[in-house]
Amino acid sequence: MTTPTTEFAGRTVSRIGYGALQLERLRDRRGEAVALLRRAVELGVDHVDTAEFYGFGFANDVIREVLRPEDDVLVVTKVGADPDPGGPLPLRLAQRPEQLRASVEDNLRGLGVDRLPVVNLRRLDSGPGLRPEGDQVVGLDDQLAVMTALRDEGKIGAIGLSSVTFDGLRRALPAGIACVQNAYSLVSRDDEDLLRLCAAEGIAWVPFFPLGGAFPGLPKATEEPAVRAAAESLGVTPSQVGLAWLLHHAPNVLLIPGTADAAHLEANMAVGEITLDTATLAILDAVESRSNEVPIG
Repeated sequence: MTTPTTEFAGRTVSRIGYGALQLERLRDRRGEAVALLRRAVELGVDHVDTAEFYGFGFANDVIREVLRPEDDVLVVTKVGADPDPGGPLPLRLAQRPEQLRASVEDNLRGLGVDRLPVVNLRRLDSGPGLRPEGDQVVGLDDQLAVMTALRDEGKIGAIGLSSVTFDGLRRALPAGIACVQNAYSLVSRDDEDLLRLCAAEGIAWVPFFPLGGAFPGLPKATEEPAVRAAAESLGVTPSQVGLAWLLHHAPNVLLIPGTADAAHLEANMAVGEITLDTATLAILDAVESRSNEVPIG
């Protein structure tokens, strides 16, 4: 199966990767989790997104077991939150510089490596989700200082940012940013200026919640009449149309759809072969963008 490629962190990768968050749904069926990730690699996935707080380390543990050096898969992890098994949410914020360093060490141990190719700093400045409070309100410059130190030490290969604002990215550019992960989809396009800045700077744009609808009250791309009509016309699913639109929308978009189901995995990988013509794109581009700013907690 052939998928389009782009440049990311100094190498060429498929524009469709795999987000490992959903692996935790297979915690009690480890063999299925291992088989699913191995199947992803067979289908051409060479970019996996993970974090130590995904399944309290389960995702990283599966990645450690499955991926071999010869697979040449770029593993991207993130810091800014840590597992919190006993808390009201499965994670707690960990934004302070010493916590970022500790989280990098946790990911190194969990993945069984000496160097993390790309580490995303989850800022929590925008998009749906938690907001930092108290001692978790930390300046970006202080965070970038420890991230660049970790890069200088060889523990990090490249630095990414997540849930960041336009001004935040602009301030961080001198540090060298490989990617931005923000909530972004056909139905929530608040960050269009940020996406354009990334394209101009050669920074990969990696949308999470790529179909919207992550929390109650947020719009869902799959419920849009225009998306459903395009899917019916093309003989594909609304989810595939929503993902295909992202690939067509900008050349620096990388997808990391997650799933715990092998058939769904194959459907996600097939998105790279879907062509949206000019007329269809115009109709989809005209879909109203709604805010995804729905904090929780």
